[in-house]
Amino acid sequence: MQTVWFCLIAIMIAMYVVLDGFDLGAGAIHLWVAKGEGERQQVIRSIGPVWDGNEVWLLAAGGTLYFAFPALYASGFSGFYLPLMIVLWLLILRGIAVEFRGQLTSAVWLKFWDVVFSGASLLLAVFFGAALGNVVRGVPLNDQGYFFEALWTNFRLGPNTGILDWYTTIVGMAALVTLTLHGALWVALKTEGHVHDRSFGLARGTWWIVLVVTIVLTAITFKVQPGVPANLTAHPWGYIFPALALSGLAGMAWFMRKHDDLKSFLASCTYIVGMLTSVVFGLYPLVLPASTNPTYSLTVDNAKAGDYGLRIGLAWWIIGMILVAFYTIHVYRSFAGKVKIGESEKEY
Repeated sequence: MQTVWFCLIAIMIAMYVVLDGFDLGAGAIHLWVAKGEGERQQVIRSIGPVWDGNEVWLLAAGGTLYFAFPALYASGFSGFYLPLMIVLWLLILRGIAVEFRGQLTSAVWLKFWDVVFSGASLLLAVFFGAALGNVVRGVPLNDQGYFFEALWTNFRLGPNTGILDWYTTIVGMAALVTLTLHGALWVALKTEGHVHDRSFGLARGTWWIVLVVTIVLTAITFKVQPGVPANLTAHPWGYIFPALALSGLAGMAWFMRKHDDLKSFLASCTYIVGMLTSVVFGLYPLVLPASTNPTYSLTVDNAKAGDYGLRIGLAWWIIGMILVAFYTIHVYRSFAGKVKIGESEKEY
C-alpha cells in the first residue's frame, strides 16, 4: 500500500509541475516577450483563469504527503523551514502582483508589479529545482530522522551541506530553463502576433540549452546519487521513464520545426513527466536519502502511516481526484482558444 501512495504522490507532483510550471515559465519570460502594456496583459491573460487553480495541486500533494508519509512531512518541513518560507512568500508576491497591477493606471505601478511577477516566478522555478536536488543528493538526517540545513555553507557536497550547493544550484538552473521552455510554448500556444513569435523563438533557442542541461545533469546525478543508475540497472523496465523524457525532448524539436504549437507544448509536458518519474523511480524505495548514514534514510516503509488509514484514505483520494479531474477539464475547455490584445478578461 505504501508503494501505491508513493506513486500517487509522484503523479500529483508531476501534475503540479506540468500545470503550474507553464505559468511559472510564462511569468519568468513576461518582461522579455511582451513589449507594451497590451502585450503584457496578453501574457497574463494567457494564464489568468488557471494559474491559481494550478497551485491547488501543490496543496493537494502536500496534504497527501502529510497523510501518507507523516514522518517524511515532519522531517522535510522542519529541515527545509527557511526555503519553504521563501517559497511561501514568493507564491504570495506572485499572486499579489497579478491582482494588484491592474488597480492603478500608473506606468511606475505597472512596471513595479511586472518586475515582482517575473522575479517571483523565476525564483520559484529555481527554488523548486533546488528542493528536488536536495532530495536526490540527500540531507544530513540524524538517527531520529530530522535535520537542519542552512541556506548555504561552502557550496560543496559532504556532511555539512546547505540548501544551495553546486549540485542543487545546477538542478535549480536546470528547472528554470526547463520551465522557461515550457512557459514559452504555452504562451505561444495561447497568443498570436508578436507575443507568439517572440515566445516561439525563445522556445526554439531554449530547447538547445535544455538538451545540454539534460545530458550534463543526468551524468552528474549518476555520480552524486549512485542509487539512481543502480535502480535502473536492477530493473531495466524502468528505462521507460528516461525514454519518455527523451521522446518528449525529441518531440518538441520535431513539432516546433512543424510550427505545431499544441503538440510542441504536449511534448514539453511529456519531457517533464519523464524526467520527474525517472528521478522517482531511481530513488525508490527512498523518499529522503541521508547523506550522513544510509541507515538513517527515510523510506516508503519507515515513513508511512498506518496500513488501515492508507487503505481507507485511498477510497477518499479516488473520489477527490475524480472531482478535481472534472473541474480541471472544465476550466481548460472553457479557456480554449487564443488570447488576443484588447479583448476583455471577462471573456475568459
